[in-house]
Amino acid sequence: MAKEKLPKQFLQIKKRHEKYFDAVEELGKVVKQEGPLDEKTAQLIQLATAATERSEGAVHSHVRRALEAGVTPEEIYHTMILVTSTIGFPNVVAALSWADDIIQNKKG
Repeated sequence: MAKEKLPKQFLQIKKRHEKYFDAVEELGKVVKQEGPLDEKTAQLIQLATAATERSEGAVHSHVRRALEAGVTPEEIYHTMILVTSTIGFPNVVAALSWADDIIQNKKG
């Protein structure tokens, strides 16, 4: 996992269930190797999925990872608004605000 400030609760669960987390991280690596998509595309897909799940933590994580993979803030915003007809405007606005939590922090 990238060097990022992880939520305290996440770290506690990871410590408590180390083998489980190792397996989940390995699964993430393997599925990315199984196809032709590049890291930027994979992160944008995972980001859109996190938005559909209304998972603030996952949106934060995938915005961080997307930026590290070279995705621009504009590409992140476009990814989010592309799912408007699927998840609805209020959900997109929430996801955009979570993305901004990370993007604005990186700029500052």
